Amino acid sequence: MGTRSSYAVIEEYRDENHKKVTSKYMAMYVQYDGYPDGHPLDVAKWLSGGNVVNGIPMREDKKLIFNGGGCLAAQLVARMKVDVGNVYMQPFKHRGFSGEEYLYDIIVNLDRKDIKIIAYELYNKKVKIFEGTPQEFCERFEPKEDD
Repeated sequence: MGTRSSYAVIEEYRDENHKKVTSKYMAMYVQYDGYPDGHPLDVAKWLSGGNVVNGIPMREDKKLIFNGGGCLAAQLVARMKVDVGNVYMQPFKHRGFSGEEYLYDIIVNLDRKDIKIIAYELYNKKVKIFEGTPQEFCERFEPKEDD
């Protein structure tokens, strides 16, 4: 049996009246290796190599950019879904009720142009186990040499 998890990509920004706007772009269920140092660590490494933008700049480099939360969500699905099974899109109302052991929220803030990860463990109750940048996630969950 796998370690089940799900991801949500959520975009935040302040509108012209300084009211916080939140958009949920996706809920993606993953059947296997969802413990923090499994595929979530790979996702955090990938995210830490990219930049959030609001509008695609003219460029010649191949640096990873995310043009907001919707762009990041699409790239994440493309990165994770390589074959039949294992990765599924699901309605948000099912998230956390599909036997997941972990939930991962990827928050894209357009005002600050940054990314935050919030991780929850769901064994007996929902417990936040991490909140920070993708780089901080890597530092926290990267296996140490003596592990």
